Amino acid sequence: MDRVKMADVAREAGVSAMTVSRVINGKGYVSDETRRRVLRVIERLGYRPSGIARGLATRRTGTIGLVVPDVANPFFADVARGVEESAYAEGYNVFLCNTDEDPQRELAALGSLEERQVDGLILCSSRLTEDELHKVVARHTSFVLVNRRLVGARTHSVLLDDEAAGRLATQHLLRIGRRAVGLVAGPETSHSGQLRAKGYRAALAADGLPYYPEWVRPCAPTASGGRQATLELLSNHPELTGLVCYNDLVAVGALQAAKDRGCQVPADLAIVGHDDIPLAALVTPALTTCRMPRYELGTRAVGLLLEQLDSSAEPSAEIVLSPELVVRASAPGPPETEP
Repeated sequence: MDRVKMADVAREAGVSAMTVSRVINGKGYVSDETRRRVLRVIERLGYRPSGIARGLATRRTGTIGLVVPDVANPFFADVARGVEESAYAEGYNVFLCNTDEDPQRELAALGSLEERQVDGLILCSSRLTEDELHKVVARHTSFVLVNRRLVGARTHSVLLDDEAAGRLATQHLLRIGRRAVGLVAGPETSHSGQLRAKGYRAALAADGLPYYPEWVRPCAPTASGGRQATLELLSNHPELTGLVCYNDLVAVGALQAAKDRGCQVPADLAIVGHDDIPLAALVTPALTTCRMPRYELGTRAVGLLLEQLDSSAEPSAEIVLSPELVVRASAPGPPETEP
């Protein structure tokens, strides 16, 4: 069956195509009687306006672009769900692009979304350099960064307090008596990872403990990456009694590495992750972790983006969301801190 066109509606309603366009877009004068007649024909024929044609009239495509480093990671899946559900509630569809932690794929994804003329862009945990990111931001009036702060740019950001999270995780291990605490630090290009490492160092300093760079290992943000980095750390530094991990997937890898070496968790080695993905409560032992409001990152990003699209936003705005320590069996705390 051929697609119903605007000309078909105009012919059936006995009006011009321009009148049909005015009814659809709510612009220009049309009498109430004519408007009702056109709407009845639209409903009877099942006419759906072309997105391209509607975009030409409204200068909007009703779409938002979302770019994430790894859609398979539950952290980014939850952010994407927050974006999609909030956008859908406001009448927008979302184009999701996955970059596999590759900056070149990230640039390609951004270029593709620009070609699709999305109304706005949300870029999550960008792996681009600051110079590259400044160039991207400069091309857009409706743009939100998630989990990345860009100094000197007039853009909107929704951030997690990653430094506070790294500090919380490390303080917890120190509080329960683990004085030799290592860090499985995640990708070196991750700005969240850099801030969590900063919190780790700050907690050690506040407790009067030295920082040993050799107790820190970068890794891929996956279970296999965490396992390999932890095996290296424990092999070279068996004195470690605690580990702060970049995220919960890395922490799961650390649990696997401890088991491989016959190391008991938490008796020999206490482990703390970040994010509190659903898997964290299901592994054995269940992970102590810093809960991050992942879904809210997505919803707040959409809110900032829509403010920009409505031209009611400030030139730049920043929202910072706080972490929460969740104590479980991989690093049990004193009785008063247990859930």
